[in-house]
Amino acid sequence: MSERDREIPGSSIARAARLAGLPLGHAGRAALGMGKRVGGKPAEAVASELQARTAEQMFAVLGQLKGGAMKFGQALSVMEAAMPEEVLGPYRATLTKLQESGPPMGADRVHGILAQELGPRWATTKLVEFDDVPAAAASIGQVHRGVWRDGREVAVKIQYPGAGKALLSDLNQLSRMARMAGSWVPGIDVKPIMEELRARMSEELDYSLEARHQRHFARAFRDDEDVLVPDVLVESPQVLVTEWVEGTPLARVIADGTPEERDEAASLYLEFQLRAPTRARLLHADPHPGNFRITPDGRLGVLDFGAVNRLPQGMPPEMGEILTASLAGDGEGLVAVLRRAGFIRPGIQIDPDGLVEYLQPLVEPILHEQFTPTREWLRGAAAQIQDPRRPQFLIGLKLNLPPDYLLIHRVWLGGIGVLSQIGGTVPLREMVCAYLPGVDESRFPPDPDTA
Repeated sequence: MSERDREIPGSSIARAARLAGLPLGHAGRAALGMGKRVGGKPAEAVASELQARTAEQMFAVLGQLKGGAMKFGQALSVMEAAMPEEVLGPYRATLTKLQESGPPMGADRVHGILAQELGPRWATTKLVEFDDVPAAAASIGQVHRGVWRDGREVAVKIQYPGAGKALLSDLNQLSRMARMAGSWVPGIDVKPIMEELRARMSEELDYSLEARHQRHFARAFRDDEDVLVPDVLVESPQVLVTEWVEGTPLARVIADGTPEERDEAASLYLEFQLRAPTRARLLHADPHPGNFRITPDGRLGVLDFGAVNRLPQGMPPEMGEILTASLAGDGEGLVAVLRRAGFIRPGIQIDPDGLVEYLQPLVEPILHEQFTPTREWLRGAAAQIQDPRRPQFLIGLKLNLPPDYLLIHRVWLGGIGVLSQIGGTVPLREMVCAYLPGVDESRFPPDPDTA
């Protein structure tokens, strides 16, 4: 790969051409597959080969372009657990790669950025050690390991040159292609993903804002027994230096963790997602596994605070009230709280009992003292919710998602997707009741496993 290819491709025309090549390449492979079928190759083998090649091309293009294209791929990767099993195999490995990796910039370009941002003597006065080989490369920047002048091991996050221009180009192009993109990853509605990415990308480019969020989280979880947030040492427009977090990437636990490691990782991950809004009054809004580590002392190391939602009052208590009414079978109460929170618009009439049945696949796991989110469970729940043959399907079409809940909704769905990839057993009911405002456990039915 040339030095030019390692940099983020900035030309909107070049980026659009590569992105446009994804569906065109898919169509070409489909035509080739049809030819092989006519020639006698089994349909199942052709379909499998087609999906594998599509997945391979998708990773190559999205990973090389980085920017919004790679961010889009990472957003898809979080929800791979909900994909139908018959198409999952070829995509799982390539989507998981997008959770942590991408082609890196060359060392000369990296050194030039560090000199510009930290000063020409950065290698002797600030970073006394620096590894030219990046430890991770993601959507808008890559991370290098180093040693700060005070002896602390640090992570040096460097933003790709031209990232802002590339993000705008990607999001415009991908938005236009959103309908066709459904054929790349069957079963995923990409339009809401694109809308959320567009709203948040400008914040992720602002390393000063990210540093402020990270410092806030670090103070909130200082000396916590279960969560480690690294301190920020220095930030500039293109460079962010933070303490290094040693540990096992969550993606590795997903790939080959033992049952015990999965249980521990799932519990730590879920507890952080539930605790953070009350503890920090902020929502960590990038739930994909690349942002989490299991540290040697058994804590959850949390990284990357570019996407954060401010919740001055913590999580809205309506979340717990909705959950309570759903589990209690209180259709009238459920309609009332959903209407008050803006999920049901004025003038829209919804059958209360049908609404309870519609939400049942999503809330039923909370009845259990112990629950194991799995890919199979998530696919089954998603299939029930999205099944147009169920009478309750039309009820879902009447629901509205208020703007204040857009990011909460995406983080929760993404978190459920990650938990289903981890496949660990968690004390779900206990955690939800302990940390989610508005929950009234006295109204919950008994655990069906012990009743």
